[in-house]
Amino acid sequence: MEILKSLLDLFLHLDEYLSKIITDYGAWTYGILFAVIFVETGLVVMPFLPGDSLLFAAGTFAALGALNVWMIIGLLIVAAVLGDAVNYSIGHYLGERAYNIKWIKREYLEKTHAFFEKHGGKAIFLARFVPIVRTFAPFVAGVGKMSYSYFATYNIVGGVTWVAVFTLLGYFFGNIPFVKHNFELVIIAIIGISVVPMIVEWWKARKAS
Repeated sequence: MEILKSLLDLFLHLDEYLSKIITDYGAWTYGILFAVIFVETGLVVMPFLPGDSLLFAAGTFAALGALNVWMIIGLLIVAAVLGDAVNYSIGHYLGERAYNIKWIKREYLEKTHAFFEKHGGKAIFLARFVPIVRTFAPFVAGVGKMSYSYFATYNIVGGVTWVAVFTLLGYFFGNIPFVKHNFELVIIAIIGISVVPMIVEWWKARKAS
């Protein structure tokens, strides 16, 4: 329960945490952002780290001059693409054994597999915009032995689009007075919009069953 509260506090006050990191670590902030995005996309056991909201917050601070927006976009695209590639490689190495690993939730693997069944290769691209599925998609692609060249195409296009869209949204809209004074609500809205595809798929599956 304490971990859940800490995660919730992190998400809702991401702007305050990022502000403190920038103040305390300066240029090292770029490395910290790189690490968070890489781990969120690259390690299947860390699906609850902030992704969309962190990109938005970073773009907001870039608009204030605290960070360089193009450096953020370039570095985090590399982090996102590299993270997915590592995740795919781990899944490819484990193969079907992944379903027997206790600390990997089978339910998430099966939901992501169903996502692949419905959307095919473009699921790699679409998954970038869906929390949790974003972390499991490359792993399941590796488990399912998807061709790496096929995977890499969607990985790169998805990584570039995801990072650029959310960072630039923060850059251009994050400092609008309403957004700035209601940052928690904006983060909740971003998370809510991001999970809409999962809710739609769940509802369709429920109706079908």
